[in-house]
Amino acid sequence: MTIKVSKIHVWAAEIHDQPGGLAGVLGPLGEAGANLECVIARRNAARPGAGSVFVTPLKGRKVMAAATAAGFRETGRIVTLKVEGPNVGGLGAKITAAVGAAGVSLRGCSAAVIGNKFVCYIGFDGDDDANRAAAAIKNMGKKKPSCGCACGC
Repeated sequence: MTIKVSKIHVWAAEIHDQPGGLAGVLGPLGEAGANLECVIARRNAARPGAGSVFVTPLKGRKVMAAATAAGFRETGRIVTLKVEGPNVGGLGAKITAAVGAAGVSLRGCSAAVIGNKFVCYIGFDGDDDANRAAAAIKNMGKKKPSCGCACGC
């Protein structure tokens, strides 16, 4: 089974928790020609009336200008992996188990299945955690050496 793991850039903006709040920040991106692959929006329980939206990707000068004007900023403190592959029962559990076995804690996770494919966005607290998680996901299912070392015997 082929699983693709890549680091992606995610941008975030604050939204008003009211009808049309999300449309107010997504509209300018669409008008600028953005072709978003992922949008995650939610209320901020600690700040009534406010919420957050996360989007990826943002590409091109016109789109970036619209994003900046709408209040988007790159989420540099959150490093995100995009994990893609075939939809296989239990794969989400295997991915998160592999990340946990690598000693890495997730900051957040969103996943979806469309047809026979899945895509998952996993956020981490930094590059080191994301790198360790990516290696663990890429090595899922590979047999460990019988001696327990990294020699490949």
